[in-house]
Amino acid sequence: MPTPPTDATTGFAPVIERFLGAMVAERGCSPFTVKSYREDLLQLSEFLASAGCRSPGDATSTILRRFAGGLHAAGYASATVARKLASTRSFYAFGQREGWVRTNPAKPLRGPKRSRKLPKFLTGEEIGRLLAAPQPKAAGGLRDRAILELMYSAGLRVRELVTVDDADLDLRGGTVRVRGKGRRERLGIVGRHARAALEAWLASRPRPRAAPNARVQPLFTNRFGTRLSVRGVARLLEKHLLTAELAGRASPHTLRHSFATHLLDAGADIRSVQELLGHKSLVTTQIYTHVTTTRLLDAFDKAHPRAR
Repeated sequence: MPTPPTDATTGFAPVIERFLGAMVAERGCSPFTVKSYREDLLQLSEFLASAGCRSPGDATSTILRRFAGGLHAAGYASATVARKLASTRSFYAFGQREGWVRTNPAKPLRGPKRSRKLPKFLTGEEIGRLLAAPQPKAAGGLRDRAILELMYSAGLRVRELVTVDDADLDLRGGTVRVRGKGRRERLGIVGRHARAALEAWLASRPRPRAAPNARVQPLFTNRFGTRLSVRGVARLLEKHLLTAELAGRASPHTLRHSFATHLLDAGADIRSVQELLGHKSLVTTQIYTHVTTTRLLDAFDKAHPRAR
């Protein structure tokens, strides 16, 4: 549930809710993104109220700079500060369109420079151990193997995985329809091993809790026959990482990182990988090219006349 506004910030709440509604309608923001925006803006409204502002429109660039300075002083991570300031800039850009501010007082705010951390990934041998960890005869083993195989085969985010329905899967064609960020859809590739694991899971899946003629049937369900949650996927991964002697080495997102890393390292075209990942910008995909160094050095050694 969203954090309720305090007495001092009650006047801010209707404006924030209008903004959040616009974000959903115009940008197709997910519930997770809306939750983050709401938390950021409630924090902003509490600061503005403490600074004597009776409404968001009373804020000045000076006051908002003090807000930004307070975030740094509070010890927030650079990525968190950058997100909160981005939320503030978007909020006041909306206010300018609505007319409750003449100019955007948040426009001068600049977030801290964010260092791009190289994504963690598993080697091919480690991926093999992880995918082999779920035992078919164990409770949930067929489901867990199908989940891990599909995440690695299609490079899925965990939130994308849990929203996949039966109707999204085309085993004959080897594809899965994925609903990514911002309501963008793409097709993921279901490889031979993932297809076999999915067929085994579907053949053994318990009867769904929903009515047999229900229009939507989640692909992955829990022991109660209802849709598997993000947390459920995290728990099963922790269990199988322990079995594969990889505890602490990966998160659900690591399978997606490994998918991209292995494709690029094997010579896949970066534009194709961008499409498969559903990245809006090529810059986001380029962070994975760090692992191609070995391949480039091999090519250099083989082709350059003065390499040796």
